[in-house]
Amino acid sequence: MQRRTQYIFDPALHQALQLKAAEVHCSLSGLVNEAVQQSLAEDAENLAAVRERAHEPALRFEDFVEELKHCGKL
Repeated sequence: MQRRTQYIFDPALHQALQLKAAEVHCSLSGLVNEAVQQSLAEDAENLAAVRERAHEPALRFEDFVEELKHCGKL
């Protein structure tokens, strides 16, 4: 089931989307749907990676920088 929604784009972004849609023979709606699907898929991958690494010990940034200094890399 499709739903109708109105988006307000910056004029330059809207023009870029219209040009791209014409170039790839796709509707503006199709481009937006594809971009949202890709973004959500990336989010799902990132969440899975976070879950996989949840058991790893936390490392504070300050400690990491100190270790780099100690090893002579900074």
